[in-house]
Amino acid sequence: MESWSFPPNYDAGYMPEADSRYWFPKRETMAPGDREAAIIKRLGEVMHYAYDNAPFYRRKWDEAGIHPDHINSLEDFERVPVVTKAELRQSQAENEPFGDYLCIPESEVHHIHGTSGTTGRPTAFAIGREDWRTIANNQARVMWGMGLRPGDIIFIGTVFSLYMGSWGTLIGAERLRAKSFPFGAGAAGMTARAAMWLQLTKPKAFYGTPSYALHLAETALAEGIEPKDFGLDLLFFSGEPGASIPSIKSRIEDAYAAQVIDSGTMAEMTPWMNAAGSKETDGMLLWQDMVYTEVCDPDTLTRVGWGGQGTPVYTHLERTSQPMIRLVSGDLTHWTDGSDNPCGRTYPRLPDGIYGRIDDMFQVRGENIYPSAIDGVLNELPGYGGEHRIIITRDGAMDELLVRMDAGKDIFAQGADAVARLREQAEKDLSRVLGVRARVEIVTSDAIPRTDFKARRVIDDRDLFQSLMHGEQGR
Repeated sequence: MESWSFPPNYDAGYMPEADSRYWFPKRETMAPGDREAAIIKRLGEVMHYAYDNAPFYRRKWDEAGIHPDHINSLEDFERVPVVTKAELRQSQAENEPFGDYLCIPESEVHHIHGTSGTTGRPTAFAIGREDWRTIANNQARVMWGMGLRPGDIIFIGTVFSLYMGSWGTLIGAERLRAKSFPFGAGAAGMTARAAMWLQLTKPKAFYGTPSYALHLAETALAEGIEPKDFGLDLLFFSGEPGASIPSIKSRIEDAYAAQVIDSGTMAEMTPWMNAAGSKETDGMLLWQDMVYTEVCDPDTLTRVGWGGQGTPVYTHLERTSQPMIRLVSGDLTHWTDGSDNPCGRTYPRLPDGIYGRIDDMFQVRGENIYPSAIDGVLNELPGYGGEHRIIITRDGAMDELLVRMDAGKDIFAQGADAVARLREQAEKDLSRVLGVRARVEIVTSDAIPRTDFKARRVIDDRDLFQSLMHGEQGR
């Protein structure tokens, strides 16, 4: 395969022919069985490297009775114990700042990123200089598959700080020799300025989150700017579900008259575009020669069959700093063998992308509900304004689900009957899809704040109810 070595040694001057669909034709279109044979060999190399350089892995595998020499098949690899985010945080707490799974000297760390730490101890991502180059090559290859080419303007509309999405897109665009526009997001008034710059520069592509793209389109229209006039051919997203949900995808495509492509896994797994769609193929391809992905049963953590649903478990095949080996994501998806991929790439595929995190799922009256399912229903409703909140409460012994959704000005202009019809239709559609009754409250478009980053829409008030009840009982 092209540039298939460990550690990687990519040619910085390489560029495919402009009319080639593939960056690396052999790696992307080879017979799946041949690729799996190469992956098995690479897994052995990666595991030996980690065993020799990371006390974290050596200790973990010794305790499990696993040695890299034992891995001679993909089935053997399923016996390797998974890594959890909690273990990574513990490792860094005990071995500050990067944990004892860092496999390079600290002097070779080139970039430091991480989690925000808003819900506990932050996790630090230490990326070596050679890995930074590898990530750039990986991301550029996927972006080439999206149809992007040298000289294209790529507008990056996400926060530049700890968030790896912005930086991964930037270095991929630079390696692609595109015109990078790292505009950013998050400051007051920045969205209106983004609309102005998009209209001025007419980029080929926009990168951000789906919720921000909808917010941007809404802001542009309020400023008297038609989003279709940006001239975008492509919007590609990561950071949250949405780009593979048909109703959200079509809403964005209609707003911009441009194609939408889904991408992204986990910051720890950067190159995070290891799951990404292509110009011809919807959903998300699993670029298995960058990061080996298994979709596994959440309980047994062994692979499910094609068509099965489970949680992705990821293994770096080209990272030398902080390599992740069977990192369990906690997300939920289902996969196919990719034999029908329109682009001709022979990778497995997540046809509906990643639904969301398993721990984002909540139960109401015994039914499992994912926020992305509610997103999908609302985005199909004519009159939906583009933002909502999901509020779970408990009244007595029963859980109650309230969806507070905004509506466009035209709905309120038509009067109370139009608002009531929209509420009734929303309640009917939500109950049909979710299997439980949902109450809907319609509010004006300025009643729910928009976001410049990832949307946080679920509010669970059941714990508050329980605390109040216990307080009453203790009096």
